[in-house]
Amino acid sequence: MSDTGSCGCAEPCEPCGCVAPAVAPGAPEDTALDAAFKALASGPRRALLRIVAASTSADGECCPAEVCACTLSDALGLAPSTISHHMAALVKAGLVTATKRGLWVYYRLERGALARVAGELTAL
Repeated sequence: MSDTGSCGCAEPCEPCGCVAPAVAPGAPEDTALDAAFKALASGPRRALLRIVAASTSADGECCPAEVCACTLSDALGLAPSTISHHMAALVKAGLVTATKRGLWVYYRLERGALARVAGELTAL
């Protein structure tokens, strides 16, 4: 018999009465969520996300406006390459979308992704 139970407890599962989780850790549907949590673990990325989330369209509608990468660089005092690196992680995580126009990239909040992350945290 092994020294630990299948759940990782100190004793084999039969004596300790452990119950296996209903969903195995690392299930495929967790991949996108894991990417979002990883992206949100960075302070500069959360700051960038706040700026993008706070933007509204020019006519004041509730819909999020696009924010130019140059605005983000000025707002945080970070180099454009650093902004690009952090925003690429947020795009990869599905938290924002990016549209390139000419020399600049414009970012828009992906509200559905944030709702998914919030829902997952609420369910804990």
